[in-house]
Amino acid sequence: MNEISSQDLRKRLANEKLFILDVRTSLEFTTFNIGGLNIPVQQLNADADELEELKSTEIIVVCQHGIRSVTAQAILQAGGFKNVKNLLGGLVNFNRIV
Repeated sequence: MNEISSQDLRKRLANEKLFILDVRTSLEFTTFNIGGLNIPVQQLNADADELEELKSTEIIVVCQHGIRSVTAQAILQAGGFKNVKNLLGGLVNFNRIV
């Protein structure tokens, strides 16, 4: 499984433009997010065509605790996406790292 730590993501966000896919609910995304596209994991199969041109792009999938994002990562990989990384520990862990 391809993963990225909160520390590595913070460093990369400071220097790079990354494609973030947030798979939490719309309410969770509106309450707090680190940017990116919001497609709740329950809708990912139906809305995966929105991401079709990104099949070879690095996609970093995030959620609250890193559980829904693992599911989303598997869905995307099964759909032919080659470079999908899961944020370890989710946004809860990301917010603990300063």
